[in-house]
Amino acid sequence: MTVKKTLLPNGIVVITRKMPDVRSVSMGVWVNVGARDESFEQSGLSHFIEHMIFKGTFRRTAYQIAKEFDAIGGHTNAFTAMEHTCYHAKVMDSHVETMVEILSDIFLNSIFDPDEVERERPVIFQEIDMVEDTPEEYVHLLSGGNFWGNHPLGRSILGTRENISDFGAAAIKDFFNNFYHPEHIIISAAGNIEHDRLLDLAGPAFEAIKPSDTKLPERICPKIYSGVKQHIRPLEQVHICLSAMGLSITDSRRFAFSLLSTIIGGNMSSRLFQQIREQRGLAYAVYSFTTSHVDSGMFGVYTAVNEKNVLQATQLILQALEQLCSSAVSEEALQDAKEYTKGNLFLASESVDNQMVRLAQNEIHFNRFIPLQSIVEQVEAVTVDDIVSLARTLFQPDRMCLTFLGPMAEKQIDNNLIEHHISRRKA
Repeated sequence: MTVKKTLLPNGIVVITRKMPDVRSVSMGVWVNVGARDESFEQSGLSHFIEHMIFKGTFRRTAYQIAKEFDAIGGHTNAFTAMEHTCYHAKVMDSHVETMVEILSDIFLNSIFDPDEVERERPVIFQEIDMVEDTPEEYVHLLSGGNFWGNHPLGRSILGTRENISDFGAAAIKDFFNNFYHPEHIIISAAGNIEHDRLLDLAGPAFEAIKPSDTKLPERICPKIYSGVKQHIRPLEQVHICLSAMGLSITDSRRFAFSLLSTIIGGNMSSRLFQQIREQRGLAYAVYSFTTSHVDSGMFGVYTAVNEKNVLQATQLILQALEQLCSSAVSEEALQDAKEYTKGNLFLASESVDNQMVRLAQNEIHFNRFIPLQSIVEQVEAVTVDDIVSLARTLFQPDRMCLTFLGPMAEKQIDNNLIEHHISRRKA
């Protein structure tokens, strides 16, 4: 599989990976601008733009955009993250020209019609309602706010209802014009496609974007908040989310970070899955996760239990973290985590969507493509000492936050619970 990269005259990067054994092509237009680049008053604009991109251009109505993609059996969508936004599509290799033409049109020629803005506004309200009506999603949102505080990383990507009510077509256009500049744009594609063909199809349109002197707001590293936060709500379960200090996406310890998460709660043989679900039957879902940004990160654990089991489940989570700090991981457990990680990497590498994402993210964070074999070698190089040392660095009481959502008594959880179970250590 061949990776090729071209820098267009205006600064846009085009990067492709040829996968000749597949019949599909996945393409993404990435913008290195996301929710954390918004001021409080702008919160939600990146996500609103994501919706409006598909609502009509000078050449196509919203219906025509949908109909033309459906007519070729293609899929198109978009997503907004904290640090980037992506508009993507996937089609059979015989329909690449149509895909590129439509993606180029919606990205370069969207009109942000005021009438469409009014029609889309209640859709975003429904999206906010949907998150708040889904406890597992909502507790993660609450946990981020408790952990990051008023920093943009602690806000919802969707924005507030007040902001969404106030945004008009002019505000959306201004944000788009101010930040969607060539130096922030990457076009990535993976599948059965030739690099030069993509350049021929997309180059002329995207080269027309003029560079700008407008700079992105400085991304300020967030402060971490600790403590216990209870959000009382009449639910069937109490949803628990623990947040601890993590690593940036380029930190050299990121491979140990991933393995640490796998050992604690990343799969069915992990410590927390076995202790909370298999051995005690306290929860259906329990898992750990990692979130990494350009300058910071978070390690997290989630579960949901009956109200009477909240304290026990929380203690088991904290004890699992403390045990990792206090005693060595077995070589067998580490090797199992490595094999699990490598398996996931190789299986994902067969997906054109996954490869398209990897191309763009490698370019955004490292300015180069990182071969899979290089990642495997760095995963293999992680030692037991690396895991324990990292756990001792990350799992500090003053860098950890517990968030509860559900039917709890106000004093059900001691505010010093983290201190009781996690020893204080110097990072």
